[in-house]
Amino acid sequence: MRYFYLTFCCLIAFQTGMSGQERIELSYYLPEGITYDPAIPKPSEVIGHEVGAWHVTHDKLVQYMQTLAAASDRIQIEDRGRTFEDRPVLLLTITAPENQERLETLRRDHLQLTETGASNLNPADMPVVVYQGFSIHGNEPSGANAGLAYAYYLAAAQGPEIEKMLRDMIILMDPSFNPDGLQRFAYWANTNRSMHLNPDGNDREYHEVWPGGRTNHYWFDMNRDWLPVQLPESRARIKTFHDWYPNILTDHHEMGTDATFFFQPGEPSRVHPLTPGRNQELTAEIGTYHAKALDGIGSLYYSEEDYDDYYYGKGSTFPDVNGGIGILFEQASSRGHIQESENGILTFPFTIRNQFVTALSTMEAAWNMRTKLLEYQRDFFADMRNTKTKKGTRGVIFGDAKDGARAWHLAEILQRHKIRFHELRSDTEIDGKTFHQGKSYVVPMDQKNPKLIRAMFEKRTTFTDSLFYDISAWTFPLAFNLDYAEMTRLPEIGEAVSTLKPLQGGVDGQSAYAYLFEWHEYYTPKVLNGLLQKGLRAKVAKERFSMDENKYDYGTVMIPVQGQTMTSDEIYTLLQDLSKGTGVQIHGAQTGKTMGIDLGSREFDPIHTPKVGLLVGNGIQSYDAGEIWHLFDTRYDMKITKIDTDYLNRADLSGYTDIIIPGFRGSGISEQLAEKLKEWVSEGGTLIGYRNTAQWLDKNELLDLEFRRDTLKAEDISFEQRSAFQGAQVTGGAIFETRTDRSHPINFGYTNDRLPLFRNTNIYLEPSENSYENPIQYTSTPLLSGYISEENAKKISGSVPLKIGKHNRGKVILFTDNTNFRAFWYGTNKLLMNAIFFGHIM
Repeated sequence: MRYFYLTFCCLIAFQTGMSGQERIELSYYLPEGITYDPAIPKPSEVIGHEVGAWHVTHDKLVQYMQTLAAASDRIQIEDRGRTFEDRPVLLLTITAPENQERLETLRRDHLQLTETGASNLNPADMPVVVYQGFSIHGNEPSGANAGLAYAYYLAAAQGPEIEKMLRDMIILMDPSFNPDGLQRFAYWANTNRSMHLNPDGNDREYHEVWPGGRTNHYWFDMNRDWLPVQLPESRARIKTFHDWYPNILTDHHEMGTDATFFFQPGEPSRVHPLTPGRNQELTAEIGTYHAKALDGIGSLYYSEEDYDDYYYGKGSTFPDVNGGIGILFEQASSRGHIQESENGILTFPFTIRNQFVTALSTMEAAWNMRTKLLEYQRDFFADMRNTKTKKGTRGVIFGDAKDGARAWHLAEILQRHKIRFHELRSDTEIDGKTFHQGKSYVVPMDQKNPKLIRAMFEKRTTFTDSLFYDISAWTFPLAFNLDYAEMTRLPEIGEAVSTLKPLQGGVDGQSAYAYLFEWHEYYTPKVLNGLLQKGLRAKVAKERFSMDENKYDYGTVMIPVQGQTMTSDEIYTLLQDLSKGTGVQIHGAQTGKTMGIDLGSREFDPIHTPKVGLLVGNGIQSYDAGEIWHLFDTRYDMKITKIDTDYLNRADLSGYTDIIIPGFRGSGISEQLAEKLKEWVSEGGTLIGYRNTAQWLDKNELLDLEFRRDTLKAEDISFEQRSAFQGAQVTGGAIFETRTDRSHPINFGYTNDRLPLFRNTNIYLEPSENSYENPIQYTSTPLLSGYISEENAKKISGSVPLKIGKHNRGKVILFTDNTNFRAFWYGTNKLLMNAIFFGHIM
């Protein structure tokens, strides 16, 4: 494909731009020498301004895409779902009109390349499929804004070349991966834009208010959710991916203002071992098209540095384990409309043009490499069918005898990735673990993509490189705290599960005396909170007991019938309603007599109705705060009050039972606010802190902590090697084994005395002298999956990730690790719930 761009002088005018006030024309972005269909509306005719003059808001972006689809026979548009803020998640399918007429046939034919019998197909006769997505981080908007010009080009460009390309290609265009974040950032940039554009980086335009537009509604980084698929936007795009299995997927981002432009491949030594070498060869070949295009307009760029292809949960890496090629683009960000940089004045239109140019170069690469890409996809899946699986592994089994919900939710993720799994025909024992029918699932390796299964289930602790752009471990059964095993022989299994049955739950019979339910199931906090909010009294058992041939574990909840504000019939009806769809089974007890502690024992402690505050705003880690907000709001149906740090000094905290500090960003909060929280704790509140709040709690004498300090010294490390030396000490995200005291309230609901924890800090605490004050402690060699340096491996051994202390009448609870990581760490969510409901008895 030929590119014809404006002269280099024009480039200089826009990049170093003098005052940056030059009038922007659509022609600045578009190739010259091409005619455009006058019947196709230009972006300015719909959104009211030229591309790059203002930041497009998501509603205007949607309006233009819908208008374009109505005007062009090359485009089909689909609304695939809604964001948390009820914005549409659009997909444009763009190809030649004759392909549109048989699109479903082409889709099915393309999928046949991934199936048995693909060797009989001729890729030379098939269109290549390219998925192009823009601005998954809302405050990296040049991608979505470039999408306006790119969609216009695809719809309006005329001539035999573009028409031939569209006959040979199907483009799946996602104009905004993150509608909520894009809208939030566009509002900020536009409301702070001066009519006389100001490039001074100190201007308010370039400094968003907390939490910024990077994230979605609950402040998640959605570019980490391609594998866990916990968010509605992710679920829409993953469905599209598996419906098509695109040959190339592009992900348009931004980076620091002083940077230039990056395209993959990334660091050669930081590629996941499951990614074929051929993948990187093709990625590099595609990169030659980007280099040529950027050379053509004089834009600086780089490749094979900084970024990696390791974590499969990113958009640029997820395709690599699915027979496609993922491409990351990173454009230096103007963070507004025009800003000073070490490379000169950086304008918003210039950033848009680089994204537009590389969208076109992707199209050119896909067209010229079409047969090669299709053959690679066919061979990727064929090679797996022809290769024996690792160590003769026939499959993986996972489950939990006491908690069906966590296993159910992991199965739900498998289903979204079209991974086949089966229920057990009967209970079975493997490696000393009993897996129960109805609460366990078997995943055979003999299916379409065993590499994806391995990527999700394997434990990996050895690496060729010690630097990671993201986490180094994400082993799903460990994240869900499930029993699991790799099998060389499959047990008796039933038919593949096509539809997951909804979680059950209920009450086994009405009682005039009391009701009991164990604390094991994932959704027990939801049930307990529901009954407490209705004014019912409940108590928790601090010891084990048995009744009616049922054994009840630590943390069993008891609801007496007498002395409540509701009648016996009303209580029964409420418990039936609350337990539906949760997996929680409630037992109606007819007597208070048990084997062990009786129901009237002092070893049943009352549970107080929680009122929880969550610190948000300046000085707080937004990701961590969003994970907690999401957990309360969408999983447990619990109200949580987000208290902004700028408002905290004026807030009346007296009614709150618990306040959570998710983790500090930068210097944290002021001494004045610290004193207010100390006073609140002294009056009986429970303060729950995460990660780097450890130093703050110690400094403010809320906890007495003994840290294991870093004593590592650089020896024989050159100046050139310093970054790698320092980076090797970062624990960016790995999984570690702890030993637990199951009788302690923080561990209520857990059935094993081992618990895997996710860790991405280097905070190591000495255990207390009294063993009962160390209810969770890292084992001597705790690494289960992921990377940790030798020095830090020594420090974590035997350290503790939890500290609980009294402060006058109140309690302080510290977690050094994130128990709610990225919404898919189901296995440790209950630790926070235990701190909320049972903190007063710890």
